[in-house]
Amino acid sequence: MVDVKKAVAVTIILMVMVIAGFTLFDNSAASDNDRKGNQLTAESVIKSEKPKSVKSESNRQAPNFTLTNLEGEEVSLSDYEGRIVFVNFWATWCGPCKAEIPGFIDLQNKYKDDLVILGISVDRRQTRDRVAPFAKDYNINYPVLFTDGKIEKDYGGINGIPTTFILDRELNIAQEIVGYRSDAVFEQAIKSLL
Repeated sequence: MVDVKKAVAVTIILMVMVIAGFTLFDNSAASDNDRKGNQLTAESVIKSEKPKSVKSESNRQAPNFTLTNLEGEEVSLSDYEGRIVFVNFWATWCGPCKAEIPGFIDLQNKYKDDLVILGISVDRRQTRDRVAPFAKDYNINYPVLFTDGKIEKDYGGINGIPTTFILDRELNIAQEIVGYRSDAVFEQAIKSLL
């Protein structure tokens, strides 16, 4: 028979953990003044667990950027012209982002001559030091870059993560995908651009 007192205690503990998680999330997602208007909220991450949208773009040129990778080197989008590029906005604390990574690793291996995935970490100061160990633990085989706080605005505002922009070989935006998708969806997008 279920002990009612224990069940109530467990429920209360779980509720406190959820509230604490949202509080920590809100603190880690707090943006600097130059990021105003582009805050990632707990609500947007929860919503991102369910796929929100797949937008087909009309060959809009992707904004170029130069960001720092895990080794401290600068990487520019323009370096990858001629290849299909995924510009993936993600964070170490994002469950749906973590779920996409194994599929991205497989796709990067399978299409290594035609594809590059650029994983742009939107981790803030409180979690940024976790990115390199996270990438190593997950065996990420594609470039991981750090946001500069401007790129999110350049790409129209990132309201939920993961958000992935799929670029054709001329670096035009072919699709924008907000929310988790399986690797099969991403592979279909790659095949349509080969």
